[in-house]
Amino acid sequence: MSGRFSVRGSCAYTLRLAEHIPQRGFRTSVICPDARMLDREQRRELHIEELSQLDWPVWGHVVCSLLLRQLHANPPDLIHVQSRLALTQGNRIARQLQRPFVLTVHDYLQPNERLFIDTRWCQRIIAVSDSVRADLLARTRLPDKLVTVIQSGVDRAAPCELLQVFEPNRVPVVGTAGPLEAVKGFPFFLGAAARVIATGREVEFLIAGAGPEESNLRRLARELGINDKVTFIPNLQNFDDALAAMDVFVLPSLQQGIGTIMLDAMAMGRPVIATRVGGVYCAVKDNETGLLVPPSNSEALSTRIVELLDDRAKAKSIGRAARDLVEREFGVEAMVDQTATVYREVLERGAVPQLV
Repeated sequence: MSGRFSVRGSCAYTLRLAEHIPQRGFRTSVICPDARMLDREQRRELHIEELSQLDWPVWGHVVCSLLLRQLHANPPDLIHVQSRLALTQGNRIARQLQRPFVLTVHDYLQPNERLFIDTRWCQRIIAVSDSVRADLLARTRLPDKLVTVIQSGVDRAAPCELLQVFEPNRVPVVGTAGPLEAVKGFPFFLGAAARVIATGREVEFLIAGAGPEESNLRRLARELGINDKVTFIPNLQNFDDALAAMDVFVLPSLQQGIGTIMLDAMAMGRPVIATRVGGVYCAVKDNETGLLVPPSNSEALSTRIVELLDDRAKAKSIGRAARDLVEREFGVEAMVDQTATVYREVLERGAVPQLV
């Protein structure tokens, strides 16, 4: 079970599992309230069923009842709740069908958030980083053995995406990507962009993604007087083309479970500059596989952007090291293998199950 599909790392996680887990002997279907960003062929191939209004506060209860009626005829052996956004429905369906479920947690609980988990049926929780696991255990009374870390995996970059960064005779592009939400820290990216532009260097900036902060960010770019140097790309099915256009990728997040989009950029050989938060440490070692800066600090971020613009040999070296690290430690195959192992442990037997 998944939340609404959008262009973000947690949704890429669901799609990658749906694509690869059948190769480990599982039959799958994905149920979600909104899959409009996916084309019809992709929905068909990955067995994605869209139930609109499933996540609505009142009407969603009725839709969930209809889903339960459908599933009773052919119940799954195991349910994988892909994010906390689908936990309410996942708890209910598991309880009604008397089936175990696995939950994936991608990020940190909000300050006043409480996690309601039916521990009778929730047999394992997957955290995407050690940092997310530690936060989850500190904020709840869940037993340690219930929470397993499986780092998000990304696909190997296609040859066309491994374009050389800082190609001659092209204005360099410094970019970022993700859902345009307050926690992602994009105002600090724009603040850093203004500082870099003020130095007189020839550079363009790119923000790929959509979300509730888009209008505020566009207004901030105008107020900073840099809107002619900043390009917004909101309407995307994925970030591949946007990442391929960047010479430097910036992750300015204030909180970050691990940074799947950052890993995608690293897989393409892009040097990254990321904030020292959460699970970023899993992949970014300062001056080796990326550069690290304090969160909420445009000045420090601008300094490190200038560092890569002025030392392109270093930028390329970091990009190569980042790509090698991701291929070695963050491949999608490892993520899928570890997830399949969790499924089998929960099911306790090797029969071929059907998953929702």
